Amino acid sequence: MNLLKTILEAQGGNTVNQLASQFGLSGNQANSALAQLIPMLAGGVKKNVQKGGLDSLISALNKGKHSQYLDNPSQLGNSSTLSDGNAILGHLLRNKEVSRQVAGHAAQNTGIDSGILKKMLPIVATMVMGGMSKQSGAGDALGSLLGGSSQSRQSSSLESMLTSFLDQDGDGSVVDDLMSKFLK
Repeated sequence: MNLLKTILEAQGGNTVNQLASQFGLSGNQANSALAQLIPMLAGGVKKNVQKGGLDSLISALNKGKHSQYLDNPSQLGNSSTLSDGNAILGHLLRNKEVSRQVAGHAAQNTGIDSGILKKMLPIVATMVMGGMSKQSGAGDALGSLLGGSSQSRQSSSLESMLTSFLDQDGDGSVVDDLMSKFLK
């Protein structure tokens, strides 16, 4: 299951409904925003992993209780969620200018005001970590039945999840998919 689908289906869609309500959007607008923002945030995760950040990502997924953001949608409105999301964005996008660019790009493709999307980004970042936490946990549980080290199973699970999510056309390469997102 890909990351976007995991998030869209969390709690039978109630997590997306909570996000929509929180930002005054329709369900379709929230889905559209997520479809634009999640691939960009997943790209930030992938860049961090490629630059040697796999250990810190695994540590964050193991220690962070991020699945709560998908399991309990009412958590999305808490100030602690916003703080956690801003910290996640700091790791994924590195600076506020990149966050603004991500929101601007998503605004062009969705018609949603970039100011709303900027405010949504930290919340969506927590949802991304929640989705990754759920997916890597499932992969780790399966991997433990098959044997092998926990870190290598989790690394493989994360890599597989990111690749399948980012490789939208299924050609085995994420480069063309990422480039198409930024050259629209």
